[in-house]
Amino acid sequence: MSDLEIIRLIIEGRVQGVGYRAFLVREALALELTGWARNRRDGAVEAVAAGPRPALDVLVDAARRGPRLARVDRLREEQADEAALVEFCGAGFSVAPDA
Repeated sequence: MSDLEIIRLIIEGRVQGVGYRAFLVREALALELTGWARNRRDGAVEAVAAGPRPALDVLVDAARRGPRLARVDRLREEQADEAALVEFCGAGFSVAPDA
């Protein structure tokens, strides 16, 4: 995975109950990224994604927008490692169990 990066996103705002995780899955799959997204107990959505930096940048831009009913107040991006990626990841990009 030397040419790939792995990032973790924490998205805060009105992001639960509005189709946000499904939105991220669709966007990530269209970009051929690998990873997962889940709801957190604090009301945020967390996602880990792996792929080439240009595709990750497109995902981050989409995550800032979110689906129509969402409101993104804050998005934090940080580097992640392969352990975070494989925690819930099979093939492709999927919804992980809530945290």
